Amino acid sequence: MKILLSIWFWLASTMITIILFFVVFFIVVATFPFDKKRKLAHAQCFWWSNCVIRLNPYWKLRVEGRENIDRNKTYVIIANHQSLADIAVLYKTHMQFKWVSKESLFKVPFIGWCLALTKHIRLERGDFSSIKKLYRQAGGWLRRDISVLFFPEGTRSDSDTMNVFQNGAFKLAIKEKKPILPICIRGTREAIPKGSWIFSTKVCVTLKVLPALDTSSLSPGDFGALRDTVFARITSA
Repeated sequence: MKILLSIWFWLASTMITIILFFVVFFIVVATFPFDKKRKLAHAQCFWWSNCVIRLNPYWKLRVEGRENIDRNKTYVIIANHQSLADIAVLYKTHMQFKWVSKESLFKVPFIGWCLALTKHIRLERGDFSSIKKLYRQAGGWLRRDISVLFFPEGTRSDSDTMNVFQNGAFKLAIKEKKPILPICIRGTREAIPKGSWIFSTKVCVTLKVLPALDTSSLSPGDFGALRDTVFARITSA
């Protein structure tokens, strides 16, 4: 039964993702002259997220702290990273943002093509010029009032302990004077078991949006303290 349910989920999710791609493609073409930020195309991922999460009989999602999101503000969003399921879960915030995602994900059929169409930010690991370009693009989006989402661990953690946060997102938040919005994700590591495609246990996944941290009074040298404060708050949550 577990194998049959897992096959059903993966097939259904693939079909929904294919549909998402064609919907996003049509909307990008139709709104190209007046939606340069691809907001309408990005919003299609909200129903995609709902479908993917509801289809899995082993997942139960709880979202907390949406009241901490000010829809009139632009954020540097900081989230911990546990698995591929984080992508679907984070769309439940219903926020407009651009991901910072590794280059290889953009090459995955349909889901990667959707990332490209909606103008998310590519990172080619180990390429210094790519990293510099990433922060130029991220700063540009922030100045255009579009939030940017970072996984500052760099890669997903293999345990309940988060990896060390990298500095770039915190330096950027201070430079652009944008508040940081921390998000804590729990349970997605178990939601997609590492090295397996079979779902064997029921999992309660929690996404918790924490209160934002103001950066307007911080100087460039404060990035380390800001990084450690955000790390501590997500760890505590």
